[in-house]
Amino acid sequence: MFYAILGYLYAALWRLNVAVTRRARAIQPLAGERGQGTVEYVGLILLVSLLMVGMVAAMKGFNGKQGTELADVIIDKIKEAVDKVAFK
Repeated sequence: MFYAILGYLYAALWRLNVAVTRRARAIQPLAGERGQGTVEYVGLILLVSLLMVGMVAAMKGFNGKQGTELADVIIDKIKEAVDKVAFK
């Protein structure tokens, strides 16, 4: 009877080990840093674009000629940069 209990415990621990190993292998690709640079790069681009939009909106509010000219130059530069982007 003692050996039966030891056999049962061994089988239970073996099944537990297999289950933990499967979960670890499933989680491992998600825990890597692959693609992290892309996410940070996109976040940085979004931050800069939000700052540019805010600056353009603030400059459009001025009645002076310089503010609207600067806003137009910024918008033209952004359009040029977007036109240069080529998706593969």
